[in-house]
Amino acid sequence: MFIYPSFYRKLKRGPQVILPKDIGLILAYSYIDKESVCVDAGTGSGWLTLSLARLCKHVYSYDIRNDFIEIAKKNMLMHNVSNVTFKEMDVTKKIEEKNVDLVTLDLPNSEKALKNAKKALKEGGRVVGYTPNTEQAKKFVLKLNSLGFNDVYTVENIVRDMLVREEGTRPSTKGIWHTAYLTFAVR
Repeated sequence: MFIYPSFYRKLKRGPQVILPKDIGLILAYSYIDKESVCVDAGTGSGWLTLSLARLCKHVYSYDIRNDFIEIAKKNMLMHNVSNVTFKEMDVTKKIEEKNVDLVTLDLPNSEKALKNAKKALKEGGRVVGYTPNTEQAKKFVLKLNSLGFNDVYTVENIVRDMLVREEGTRPSTKGIWHTAYLTFAVR
């Protein structure tokens, strides 16, 4: 069985979370740093929110469910993170921030939030969609293209454990296979 790093094992879970394997790709492919301001839509349990906040200047985290926001707030407190502003709002209707570096979208029908994401992003800012199935990924990509986003690409990240033994090393039958498709694009 795949074991999460201890940092993540301590976090509270409510709704499904974005796993560390996908968080790592999001952080690496979005080119954010300590000066970045991000909007994370679909707070859920806050695993991605927390990871963004540990790296970035500030994170605005949106969710339509207050019970999810409360779980995420507890996770921020557990790790003494204070650079997150939570908003109980629907990003398909509005994103209040402007000139942000990154917008992440982890919600059903996330393509419906892309117009607002584009308005929120600065020129050269990036958007990331976390879509569990190919139909959602396709809708997301087609909407990105219709809105004039650039450098659109989609990846799937698969992690396979390795069995390391004295008599030989080989791939294990365990791992974390499909979680979602990650689509990246530039405004």
